[in-house]
Amino acid sequence: MSFQLRGRVIFFATNNLNKFNEARKVLAERNIAVGMLRVKSLEIQSDSLEEIAKTSVLHAFEKCYLPIIVEDAGLFIDALNRFPGPYAAYVYRTIGNRGLLKLMENTENRKAKFQSVIAYCSSELKSPMCFIGKAEGEITKKERKEKGKAGFGFDPIFKPADSNETFAEMTTAEKNKYSHRAQALRKFAEWYQKSL
Repeated sequence: MSFQLRGRVIFFATNNLNKFNEARKVLAERNIAVGMLRVKSLEIQSDSLEEIAKTSVLHAFEKCYLPIIVEDAGLFIDALNRFPGPYAAYVYRTIGNRGLLKLMENTENRKAKFQSVIAYCSSELKSPMCFIGKAEGEITKKERKEKGKAGFGFDPIFKPADSNETFAEMTTAEKNKYSHRAQALRKFAEWYQKSL
């Protein structure tokens, strides 16, 4: 069974409301409506964010046959040989921000980057399209977040370059100026509008 949904409506396969809200705001800048689809997508273990995102979006598309995006992100820390990389979600669930800060105790080099891959699939495509965004920055020495601000995951310990605040100290609109996810979404939106 297949549905033809053309126009500026897509779906985001995620269970993370914070990610969805960030995506919704970025895509609204380009008049693209997005719905949150709670579909369990397959997440393979791989060192490649792109490979993970492509596999996930294909799996999600096969369940709904709707124009759909998934996002996979990683945190790459120089001093830890790019750890946790694509395993960031697992590392966050197991040791959290405090555990990661403990691994970096007495480490001078705090350089890190977040990377995001947005993968899109629809019935019009032969294979998924991927869009990459990066946010260069550093790991702070302690968690920094403000009450009432968004921030989730490693946001309280990541400070993007050219900012004095961590992602967790910013509003969603402020974070979207620097965010890896917002960059990847804007690249997707630009391509998507041209392809309509």
